[in-house]
Amino acid sequence: MIETFGTNQILIFLFIMSVTAVFAGFFAGFFGIGGGIITVPCLFYIFSSVGIDKSFIMHLAVGTSFAIIIPTAFMSVFTHYKHQAVDFRVVKTYGIFVVIGVVTGTFFAAFMHTKSLVLFFSIVIYFLALNLIFLKDKTKIKLKFSLLQRTIFGFIVGFVSSLMGIGGAIMNVPILKFVGYTINKAIGSAASIGFLISIFGCLGFLVSGIVIKTDMPMTIGFINIPAFLIFIPITIIMAKFGATAVHRIKREIIAKLFGFFLIIIASRFLYEYFNI
Repeated sequence: MIETFGTNQILIFLFIMSVTAVFAGFFAGFFGIGGGIITVPCLFYIFSSVGIDKSFIMHLAVGTSFAIIIPTAFMSVFTHYKHQAVDFRVVKTYGIFVVIGVVTGTFFAAFMHTKSLVLFFSIVIYFLALNLIFLKDKTKIKLKFSLLQRTIFGFIVGFVSSLMGIGGAIMNVPILKFVGYTINKAIGSAASIGFLISIFGCLGFLVSGIVIKTDMPMTIGFINIPAFLIFIPITIIMAKFGATAVHRIKREIIAKLFGFFLIIIASRFLYEYFNI
């Protein structure tokens, strides 16, 4: 455990967390995501290195990711709102179904084995990566989001997000683009929905971890306190930079690069699946 680390090991541990927080925060603001896509894999390896029970490593990474996303997503939403890139109507009419999916998924995830969560994470990341690489912007504006579409897409996004510790925007951005939103408004609105996902996801993993009585050091439920405290100030600052940058940079190129980055992450996690 970390209590047995020497000074140099603790410094390396803090450095890795800090660097991860920089990238997670920036991409949270830039893509309207919660940053969990980056945070979860890094926390998984960090927790593995300090000897945490393998049965709960993925649960701890996901739960802690949700806690970190809350303030990060808030800063991201606030910045996008200042650029008039948030449609709160779709947040209210679509977000409720996302929340239902999150609540269902968090308690479902609590009883899954880490190996199953790792495989699930890998498969979904592959699909999301291919979507980022090959999806083209739609020029025809539809802005037609039926109740059936909101119900099905909302529940699926919420359920999948809860198992992965992400804000769901990496799925919501393409969905909102599909129904006719501009890319900037899709990102801003997705960030707002991600804020809801993070709150209910965090509560779900907090409660389920307490009910299961995991009894892990410096942890409440499935939320690791040191990781939370280190990530928060850095991700909040970087989320603001990322949300500002998206309105100045050609996003399509960055999206494709991020897609290839996700393929690397998914491949690494698939490797872990066969070695757990």
